[in-house]
Amino acid sequence: MTDDLADAAARPTPVRLRSALGALPEYTPGRPAAVRDGLTAYKISSNENPFPPLPSVLDVVRDAAGSVNRYPDMAVTALTEALAARLGVPAARISTGPGSVGVLDQLIRATCDDGDEVVFAWRSFEAYPILTTLAGAVPVQVPLAPGARHDLDAMAAAVTERTRLVLVCTPNNPTGTTVGAAELDAFLDRVPSDVVVVLDEAYLEFVDAPDAPDALAVHEARPNVVVLRTFSKAYGLAGLRVGYAVAHEPVAAALRTSALPFGVNSLAQAAAIASLDAADELDVRVKELVAERERVVAALREQGWDVPDQQANFVWFGLGDDTAAFAAACEAEGLTVRPYGTDGVRATIAETEANDRLVEVAGRFLAARP
Repeated sequence: MTDDLADAAARPTPVRLRSALGALPEYTPGRPAAVRDGLTAYKISSNENPFPPLPSVLDVVRDAAGSVNRYPDMAVTALTEALAARLGVPAARISTGPGSVGVLDQLIRATCDDGDEVVFAWRSFEAYPILTTLAGAVPVQVPLAPGARHDLDAMAAAVTERTRLVLVCTPNNPTGTTVGAAELDAFLDRVPSDVVVVLDEAYLEFVDAPDAPDALAVHEARPNVVVLRTFSKAYGLAGLRVGYAVAHEPVAAALRTSALPFGVNSLAQAAAIASLDAADELDVRVKELVAERERVVAALREQGWDVPDQQANFVWFGLGDDTAAFAAACEAEGLTVRPYGTDGVRATIAETEANDRLVEVAGRFLAARP
C-alpha cells in the first residue's frame, strides 16, 4: 500500500455504514498450501474435490466460453429442468443461485425481518452467522452434543416466536457428522409449521450412513422443509459457484424473487448440466474419496484419535486448546489445514500422498501430546 493510500485508509469518513458490520464475524477461507523445501505442498484447508473436472465437462465449458459476451439465462431454465427431472420434483420447486451459500443468503433475506431469529448448531458452517447478521436477523447458536453432532432436542427448545429459520447442516461442516432419520422426524414434529427448516446437504454425495434421512422425502411430506445442495463438492465445480434449493412452491417463488439477477453465470449453468449428464463417472470419483476417507479415519483411530463418524469429504480433529499447535505441525510438513479457534481442525481428504502425510503428522502429534 502506498503512503497516500495508507493515509486515506486511516482517515475517518463521514459516510454512514451499517452498525451490524461492526459485529459481523469474519469468514475465514482455507489458506493456500504452505511451500516447504523438498516437499510437495497440499492445501487441505478448503473442502475442494482433488480431481479436475471431467473432460466432457471441460469441453462444454470451453464451448460455453464463446458466448460470455451475452448475459446468462436469468431463469436458469435448462439447469432447473434438468434438476427437476433428476430429482423427480416439479421445476417450480427448484431455485438456483451462486453456490448453496448464495441460495441460503436469498432464503434468509426472504424469511427474516430485523430482529427475527435463525437457529443453528455451533460449530457449523461459518457463513450461517454472517448471512444472518447481514440480513438484520439474530443468530441463535446451539452447542453441539457429544460426538460433535447436532443437539436437535436443544435446537427445538431454542425455537421461539421470533424464529423464522432453522438450519440443519448434515453432514455438518466442519465436524462431518450427520443427523439420523428418526431423530430428524422427531425434531421436525416439534418445530412450528410456519418456521422454515433447511436441510443443508452440501456433502450429501459422500454420505453412506444407513440411518441418513431421505431429505427429498422429508421435504415432500413437510411444506416447511427446504433442501439445500451444491455442485461445489462432489461435482468439483467450486470455482464456478452454482447451487440450488428444493422448496415448496411459495418458498421457491420467494427465493427467485430475492435472487441476485443473473446470479448463476452461463459457464456454471452449462457445467452443472454436463455434470448431471456425467453422474456415473463422477460417482466413481466420489466412491474413491469415500474409500480414502474411511482409510484415513481407520488409521487415525488406530493411533488413538477419537474421530467422530465422518460422512463428508474431510476429517475432524476435536483438539481444543491444541488446535493451533496441530495446525502449525501440519504446516511445518507442507499441509495447510483449517483450524477453528480452540475447537479443532478440519482436514480435507485429498491426494493419497497428502492423506498419508496427514496420518503421519497426526500420529507424531498424538504421541508427543501430554
